[in-house]
Amino acid sequence: MNRVLVSCVALLALAGGSATAADLSPYYQPGPAYNSIYTWTGFYVGINGGGGWGRSQWDAVDTFDLSGGVIGGTVGYNWQFGQAVIGAEGDIDWSGIKGTSTVLCLGGCETRNKWLATARGRLGFAFDRFLPYFTGGLALGDINATPPGLPGGSITNAGWTVGAGLEVGLVSNVSVKAEYLYIDLGNFNCGLNCALAPGGNVSFTTSIFRAGANVRF
Repeated sequence: MNRVLVSCVALLALAGGSATAADLSPYYQPGPAYNSIYTWTGFYVGINGGGGWGRSQWDAVDTFDLSGGVIGGTVGYNWQFGQAVIGAEGDIDWSGIKGTSTVLCLGGCETRNKWLATARGRLGFAFDRFLPYFTGGLALGDINATPPGLPGGSITNAGWTVGAGLEVGLVSNVSVKAEYLYIDLGNFNCGLNCALAPGGNVSFTTSIFRAGANVRF
């Protein structure tokens, strides 16, 4: 009987010691999970600048290269659904894209673009602060054709644009981007004013590479 009593007392003491040790152990409470998702939804304004390289064709005269700089402003709005980002964006740039040909045009025939604007949709897939996207829509701009000694001609034309880019968030409402756009403004009838046959056209296409910065509100 004594041995049984001693064994019971020993078991009770061991259990009490374990409970005391458990009570003295530090209590760990996990903190709130860190949310690293960058939000792209909102209205934004920005600036952009870069360069354009393209081609112009004067019917029955020549097709020649164009190049020059662009700089301007941007406005837009993004809607984010999960990782998908849908947006609408517009911009207008001063343009110095131009080129000259002397083929069948003594003294040089020049095509010049003085301004470009686009109104585009954007579709992207966000990886936190990184937003690769495709874009496309309407392009507007002028085409100016100048032959030596003749009045030449100019027109504001509507065309189309497609492209792609990558936008990166720096802080909660500021981002930077790099973008490529292909722009086709079509052509216009310059005819005898450009020393062309009646109905002779002048065309304008360009590829634009530009960088930009946006501030979201």
